[in-house]
This record gives sequence, C-alpha cells and structure tokens, in this order.
Amino acid sequence: MTKKLSELFDVRYGNSLELNRLRRTGPEGIPFISRKMHDNGIAAYVELIDGIEPNPAGELTCAMSGNGVLSTFIQNRPYYTAFHVACLRPRVKLDTQELLYYCVCIRANRYRYSYGRQANRSLREILLPSPEDIPKWVTHAPIGHDERLIDSLLKLSSVSAAEGRTDTVGEQRVAVGELFDVIYGTNLELIRLERDQNGINFVSRTAKNNGVSARVKLISDVEPNPAKVLSVAGGGSVLETFLQLEPFYSGRDLFYLKPKVELNEEELLFYSAVIRANRFRFNYGRQANKTLPFLPIPTRESIPLWVYGGVQRQVDRLFSR
Repeated sequence: MTKKLSELFDVRYGNSLELNRLRRTGPEGIPFISRKMHDNGIAAYVELIDGIEPNPAGELTCAMSGNGVLSTFIQNRPYYTAFHVACLRPRVKLDTQELLYYCVCIRANRYRYSYGRQANRSLREILLPSPEDIPKWVTHAPIGHDERLIDSLLKLSSVSAAEGRTDTVGEQRVAVGELFDVIYGTNLELIRLERDQNGINFVSRTAKNNGVSARVKLISDVEPNPAKVLSVAGGGSVLETFLQLEPFYSGRDLFYLKPKVELNEEELLFYSAVIRANRFRFNYGRQANKTLPFLPIPTRESIPLWVYGGVQRQVDRLFSR
C-alpha cells in the first residue's frame, strides 16, 4: 500500500537563505543545508541569525532542484536551509531507521526528475510505502545511522519506490546521446607513453581486461578522462563497453559516456551490457564512431528490478561456496 508523501510528512519550504550573506563558523555552529548530494546536505556551519529561528531537529530535508534533486537526509540538529530545500516533518512517530528508510525511498524517485526537472510542485505527490509496509528488517537490524546499509538492503530485498519496474526490461527506448554525453577520449598512442605499474590505466579497443591495455605514467599537460564513466570502442572490438571507476587515458577510436543524470554503478553496468549487446550491428568492419550517439537503449525507467542488488548477490554467491 502506498501513500502520498504529503500524507506521511508535513511539507514546507525552508528558509531560502544565501550562504554568502551569512557568517560562517566551525562545526559547533548551525548546519546550513543546501542541495548537495553528500555530507548530509550540509554546505557549511553558520552563526545564529537574529530574528530567524532555525528549523527543528528530527526533520528530513529534501532538495527540490539542481543536480542533487530529491537528495534527502535526516537533520539531527536545528538547521537553516538554502533555496529550493523542503523541510519534511513526520505526521506519525517514526524512529531513526524508519526515517532513513524514507530518505532512501524518496531519493529512489530521482529518475523522474531528469533533464533539469524540479520537484517544487510535485514533491507532495510522490508515492511512498505506508508505515505498515516498512520491512521488518528496517526496524530490527542493528544499523544505527548507517543510511548506506539501508540503501543496500533495500536493493537486495527488491524493495523499490520506483513504480512500473518489473523483472523484465521495459519497452521504452532512448538514444545513447540523450542519456549520456558522448565524448571522444584522450586519443593517445600507447607506444609513445611510458609504462608504469603504479600509474594510470590506458584503455584501448581491446575486448579484455576491462579494456585496460597497460598502466602508464601521468602526463603533466594531458587531463585524464574522468572516473565513473563507460568506455566504448568505436572501432576495433566495436562496442566493447566497460565501467571505468578510475580516471584513465585512452587510445584512438575510444569514446567515454558521461551520464547526464546520476546513475549508480549497477545501472552503469547494465548499460555497458546493453550497449555491448549491439555489437552484431557492426559486423564486417563497420565502426560506431558516427552512430554511437543514436544507438537505442532502454530508458532508466525500463531497467529491470533484478539489476539492483545484482552485484551484491554475486558477491554473496562467491563467498558462500
């Protein structure tokens, strides 16, 4: 059974303060909550403002716009907020673990706000599990304030706040270039680089070893490709696609895909497999240099439920042998 967010929480707009107009202080000060995705949303600590009472402790804060849209955190101390941050006060008694559960459930709806959409008007309408349907492990697990473990357990138990997800890949499709920025890599020649076992990965068009051909010394005037992107071979072993978790250099005909919306590692691994499954389109020496941005792939809403927690399930299988 689901309920609207507004049925579970009183929703009000925050203080709408500008950090550059406030006097900063140390951690003993009042947390200033912005639309950050990390650090519990805290951008700085500030002094008490005459005439402005901080928001009370025990509430959730939720970013309604920006790259961190729907980033939701528990605030255990009185706090101030920046623009476009909502304050959520529970309408029913919820303990810390249950509040963390709702933080994760709200954040799971972020995919609905891709391409710059804001949640200012629709936040109250988001559907969440009712308190009666909160899994027992949420309240019984000895997890304290560890929100990351809540997130992991949600995925492992196939609990999702995203409506419409099933165990099969959905039918909706989108072009690669709509979900990712398609960027040509550093285009270096391995033969001209100095190898170094402690250096940076050099990713080529190989189909093996996650695309890594060697490790090389960092070049002072060449910025590496960023981490947490997909490397895609446009030629050679066409459409061999790998998740790169570290900055890397790349050879010729090697692209990297930078997500336009936040994707977790499991979602990126899913897309690497989907893109690789299109290799048959490039037989007989055809290259993907020009057509890669137009390749159809499932929308984020079409990612099946089994993707979430899949990595952890494989790890569990390995350790259970």
